[in-house]
Amino acid sequence: QVQLVESGGGLVQPGGSLRLSCVASGIISSINEMGWYRQAPGKERELVATLRSGSRPNYADSVKGRFTISRDNAKNTVSLQMNSLKPEDTAVYYCKGEIVLLTARTFGMPFWGKGTLVTVSS
Repeated sequence: QVQLVESGGGLVQPGGSLRLSCVASGIISSINEMGWYRQAPGKERELVATLRSGSRPNYADSVKGRFTISRDNAKNTVSLQMNSLKPEDTAVYYCKGEIVLLTARTFGMPFWGKGTLVTVSS
């Protein structure tokens, strides 16, 4: 019904930058919220940043001032600009969308991408 595909992950040095992108496709009526989550080795998946329609972005304290989330509603995409990367940012980053389907234009449903690996190392 809906697919989310992430791109932009890779290997960067500490202090470097990466830009992640996620494209949603399928029978989409609207997207209430899109966001990024990450899971580091041996840790639980955690929220990185979310952006709900009509609201201000929400960021984890650990990434405030370094990461910026943005959406392009016309293209059903969400991006995450990551600056001043630290080794602790190393994780698989997942895109999440709360999406209203064309077949049910009332409630949003959660959809997840398969993830993209970000490795911060010298």
